[in-house]
Amino acid sequence: MIPGAPPTAELDHLVVAAATLADGVAWCEATLGITPGPGGRHALFGTHNRLLRIDAPAFPAAYLEIIAVEPEAPLPSRRRWFGLDEAATRARLVARGPHLLHAVARTTAIEAHLAALAAAGCDAGEPLAASRDTPEGPLRWRIAVCADGALRHGGALPTLIEWQGVHPTRAMAASPVRLRELMLGGLPAALVVALNLGGASFVAQSAPRLRATFDTPRGPVTLESE
Repeated sequence: MIPGAPPTAELDHLVVAAATLADGVAWCEATLGITPGPGGRHALFGTHNRLLRIDAPAFPAAYLEIIAVEPEAPLPSRRRWFGLDEAATRARLVARGPHLLHAVARTTAIEAHLAALAAAGCDAGEPLAASRDTPEGPLRWRIAVCADGALRHGGALPTLIEWQGVHPTRAMAASPVRLRELMLGGLPAALVVALNLGGASFVAQSAPRLRATFDTPRGPVTLESE
């Protein structure tokens, strides 16, 4: 990184939220034409997931996360990430089914990145240590989460993550799904500069906040956030 320049980021994963994980798996099979691979449990937030590689030259080591509240998990001590505790989000998931919710951006300098976003006028959260067990060993990371659990700029500002050690795509099976294009809408120009996210395009209009186009066994598929 050049001294004085903002740190760089790249897409780590896209988040599709579902009312239940079974709903999310069925959605993935019907929409993308493939069954997602295994995931795990997030004890810190009472959620669980299934994962699918979507990496492409413009989006190396990117994957899709299908996430849902784990009904058997103890109630977490803080608000869940990605706005999953918000009544409007939960109502949409029940009424309309799984949908594209958010993007997570990978960084190697999470404190510097958060400071750059704060200087640009946005409190993007504090870095929390998280982990989950896998058959290959534990995965560990730090992720920026706001105290209220809410997404910033309607979900258009990606959540920052910094992996510590092995990246989860190392253990994921190859996938025929490839992310072709990612668009983020409505972010102020100062935040676009501070985020410094490679691969994505940014547009002024705020709806949709997020649009992703994939090449899939069912042909091109475009998902938009609600």
